[in-house]
Amino acid sequence: MTLSVTQSILIIVICTLCTWLERALPFLIFRGREVPEIVRYLGRVLPMAIMATLVIYCLKGISFATMAGWAPMLISSALTAALHLWKRSTMLSIFGGTISYMVLVQMVFV
Repeated sequence: MTLSVTQSILIIVICTLCTWLERALPFLIFRGREVPEIVRYLGRVLPMAIMATLVIYCLKGISFATMAGWAPMLISSALTAALHLWKRSTMLSIFGGTISYMVLVQMVFV
């Protein structure tokens, strides 16, 4: 199915509005009043829970049949964790882990 230019622009506009609303809505809802304790609790707990879920999801398909099946993932995961503990920079952790994984998969464990 090919989309027209108008349809493509409409999709981009709707996605932009949804993204903006998603970010602005909490400020609009809680403007001028105290944020409920449950919302503060979720703000503290959910980021760690989401990251743990993503790690489990990414590592669940590891194959131990060959070294190329598990080594790049585990090495890159360890590097990502080390970078984050060292510099506390999310961007450095993401880019460092991704780049190391791609280098290992494409050049080392071929």
